[in-house]
Amino acid sequence: MSGWLVPDWPAPPGVHALCTTRAGGVSAGSYRGLNLGDHVGDAPADVAANRALLRDAIGARPVFLQQVHGTQVATLDASTPDGGPADACTTTASDIACTIMVADCLPVLFTDETGRRVAAAHAGWRGLAAGVLERTVECFGAESRVMAWLGPCIGPDAFEVGDEVKAAFEAAAPEAARCFKPAGKPGKWLADLAGLARQRLHAAGVTQLHGNDSAEAWCTVHNPLLFFSHRRDRVSGRFAACIWRG
Repeated sequence: MSGWLVPDWPAPPGVHALCTTRAGGVSAGSYRGLNLGDHVGDAPADVAANRALLRDAIGARPVFLQQVHGTQVATLDASTPDGGPADACTTTASDIACTIMVADCLPVLFTDETGRRVAAAHAGWRGLAAGVLERTVECFGAESRVMAWLGPCIGPDAFEVGDEVKAAFEAAAPEAARCFKPAGKPGKWLADLAGLARQRLHAAGVTQLHGNDSAEAWCTVHNPLLFFSHRRDRVSGRFAACIWRG
């Protein structure tokens, strides 16, 4: 689909990935474009049409999770229904797309050099601090050479957080302090969500990192024509990152 993002990374043959944008779709108003979220107030028929468009475009079935900002990793197969509570998913099956919906949080896609397994994770700050990326990497096994693609998320000049967020990351890794800068208000910081994810992935042994480098082009808040953003609009649709074996 024109206007969607296709990861530029050395995934092995047979592994496919993309990230939707607002391009395409039938939703209107605050959800204008390809809203894939069925929990944000959009017309159910429009969401169903958008999800069917995505499925037809990729030739695989996207499995949509109920994302709860936790660390649960769901294993998907052909019988897995939509709506299971989890913030990451993995599969070795063909034609099943691990799918993460976002509108400021960070979607991360995974595979390894063999391409026998794919995975996707939803990294808002709570899940990221709690270890959702590390849990997802563990699915591949200790001997695997895992690679990750980081999708669009709220950028480091737009993500204002409190002291508790900074403390949560620094408690696990003091170097996380480099990903925070003062926001100009007492107790407030600007956080680099993608930068924090890169730190956590490096520490988990993932050295092949691609995609979001914290530049403004990846920021959901600052690119309203491309991306939905809850922080920017409050009433907002959701876009999705998908990875599947074909």
